[in-house]
Amino acid sequence: MKVAYQGMPGAYSEAAVIQRWGDAAEPVPRPYLEDVFDAIEAGEADAGLVPVENTIEGSITRTFDLLNEKSLTVLGETVFRVVHCLITNPGVGPGDIKKVYSHPQALGQTRAYIAAHGYEPVNYYDTAGAVKMIRDGGLLDAAAIASERAAEIYGMKVLDRGIETDGANYTRFLTIGYGATPATGRDKTSIAFIVNHKPGTLIAALRALADRRLNLTKIESRPYLGRPWEYVFFVDFEGHRDEPVSAETLREMGANAKSLKILGSYPRA
Repeated sequence: MKVAYQGMPGAYSEAAVIQRWGDAAEPVPRPYLEDVFDAIEAGEADAGLVPVENTIEGSITRTFDLLNEKSLTVLGETVFRVVHCLITNPGVGPGDIKKVYSHPQALGQTRAYIAAHGYEPVNYYDTAGAVKMIRDGGLLDAAAIASERAAEIYGMKVLDRGIETDGANYTRFLTIGYGATPATGRDKTSIAFIVNHKPGTLIAALRALADRRLNLTKIESRPYLGRPWEYVFFVDFEGHRDEPVSAETLREMGANAKSLKILGSYPRA
């Protein structure tokens, strides 16, 4: 089974693929999130694993946009504990570092550490890619923030470990692909919907969940392209689309929405 992920070998997304499938999956690296979706649509991967939410930095909004734009289905979720390391070329000490390179999410998750040491944060497209970049460039006044595995892969030195702002640093990943996942009794459903731009329409759509005591676990809004100040709402709730109560809820929500897309029903992590 080929599973696409965003980043290079040593990225946290690759580690999440390994945690989820072990030797049953071949991780397929792709530079950007769009490329993960494209790899599945092109038949270059059987599935993908994409980050959707972090406990420190919040939602990965580009993932929400792509879920709404593309035709792929959410098939599952994985929660991964993220431990950040400060990584340098051999021989570099803390006093030599002026800049730290990493993905914006990783820089955000280590913001307090970076500020306390007076380093300049520099955005890079990937955590593991940042490690490779400072190695290949022979940078002696810079560090990367990435996983310990990335340091091992690229032969670099771990200067500090566990530098995330909070120890409860977890990222939630979604498995994406084609098909559907049958009900297990402990499922979650993800949807995207647009309501008419009128008073009370969002409340009316969400009341369908509240009236049936379905637990809403996530709500997110993203711009509705071409309609300034209108939004696409993304909601996760506990239950499977094939269960009678959930199916009835979705019908009612759809009746109160301009459009509704079921992104997937899948086992809760």
